Amino acid sequence: MTPDADAQRKIVNRLRRARGQLDAVITAVETGGRCRDVVTQLAAVSSALDKAGFAIVSTAMRDCIADPDQAAEAEDGLTTEELQKLFLMLA
Repeated sequence: MTPDADAQRKIVNRLRRARGQLDAVITAVETGGRCRDVVTQLAAVSSALDKAGFAIVSTAMRDCIADPDQAAEAEDGLTTEELQKLFLMLA
C-alpha cells in the first residue's frame, strides 16, 4: 500500500467511525437519551471530523511540499495559501 493509499484508508476509517457515532447520537436524541451521553457522543463526532479534516489538509500539505510543481498541476490545484486557509477553517 502506498503512503497516499494508507493515509486515505485511515481518513476513510475515521470518517466511517464518525458516521457511526453520529448515528448513535441521532438514535439517542430520537429515543430520549440522557443529555450527558448525547453531548459526550456529539463531542466525539466533532473531534473525529476535526481530526479527519486535519489529516486531509496535512496530506495535501505534505504533497505540496514534496513536489510543489506537481501539486500545482493536480486536479484540485491547491496553492500554499489555499492550504493555509483550509487549515485555518478547521482551527
